[in-house]
Amino acid sequence: MMTGNPTRDYLFYRNLIKGQRLPLALIDLDCFDANVAYVAGTQKHSGKTIRVASKSIRCLDLIRRVFEKGGSAFKGILAFTVEEGAFLADHGFDDIIVAYPTVQPSDMELMAEVTRKGIRMVLVVDSLEHLRRLAEAGQRSGVVLKACLEIDMSFRPVGRAIHLGVRRSPLRQADQAVALARRAAGLEGVKVTAVMGYEAQIASVNDSVPGQGLKNALLRKIKQRSMAELMARRKGIIRALKTSGCAIDIVNGGGSGSLKATAKDGSVTEVTAGSAFFAPGLFRHFHEVTFQPAAFFALQVVRTPAPGMVTCLGGGYVASGEIGRNKLPWPVMPPGLRYIGIEGAGEVQTPLKLATGTPPPDIGDPVFFQHAKAGELCERFNHLILIKDDRIIDRVPTYRGQGYAFL
Repeated sequence: MMTGNPTRDYLFYRNLIKGQRLPLALIDLDCFDANVAYVAGTQKHSGKTIRVASKSIRCLDLIRRVFEKGGSAFKGILAFTVEEGAFLADHGFDDIIVAYPTVQPSDMELMAEVTRKGIRMVLVVDSLEHLRRLAEAGQRSGVVLKACLEIDMSFRPVGRAIHLGVRRSPLRQADQAVALARRAAGLEGVKVTAVMGYEAQIASVNDSVPGQGLKNALLRKIKQRSMAELMARRKGIIRALKTSGCAIDIVNGGGSGSLKATAKDGSVTEVTAGSAFFAPGLFRHFHEVTFQPAAFFALQVVRTPAPGMVTCLGGGYVASGEIGRNKLPWPVMPPGLRYIGIEGAGEVQTPLKLATGTPPPDIGDPVFFQHAKAGELCERFNHLILIKDDRIIDRVPTYRGQGYAFL
């Protein structure tokens, strides 16, 4: 595995972090900045802005850097909890959509508090109960809280028998969305102002994996059919909502893997990107978009238990989601490393097989991994080492390093 710069191989990174405490996490800013520019470029002629999915970054300094480097192409944050949204608001961010529903009292109070400060925060909802809780909190606080209807964008080619995508909102058709929006209009203290729909079966499924030509072709065909279906359905939903008198000013869609596809949807006003900036293991092989791996972590080699093997200290940073080997950290440097099936990535040790003919790293040398997902890496580290122009330039805190864990 290489970054966008072919000179940045194992020896480059090993020498760069020599003497640093391990384990450590690092961000190659040259690759990170290239990803920001690439994402911005995908929307250059689309008329869409890009909302930043903060859960995929979880570091204030890097979230700020996206906006600084990306300029006017980027607008707004897609947060993952109300508490995170309030935290970001406290640090100068505005125009925040909280992407997952909540009804707990402390979150309702935070929503009201942030709204009273004049900061735009919108909470995703998909049921009357969600709206009632928001309305009650708004009435108690004397403010109008904003809501975003989430629409199910999964693909069902043969009805309910096959469901391709994630299980999120129960709202799927125009009549369902309109009925809920009308109920919202009858409640004081809440107002529906936005709609979102996440096409996970397009945005997060690799369709250009080396050595899987037939599977890649099949996945691309499914994605094309899914995109055509959901574009027509989303267009009809937005038209029906506006016809019913619902004042929708934001229609959010997509994700890192569907930046170009979702941008073609005329009903969408903005697209979301997050994993694109780190380009973790599961976001490396898309047909339509290409990102440069920018985030890594390093473990020290502490044993050589047998010829052709090394053992690292720690490393069990397994990604969330369905159980599978692809959710293990991806050992990327030196090249050719493989897990041992009966151990995998362990809490305190991770043994690895070396590629045939590969000289083993010395005791104390690093092995570099990528997390399978993006932001989850930062739940394991207090700080990120930033490198640029062939040197370490800074060390910045993650959310965890600032004392926060929002889920």
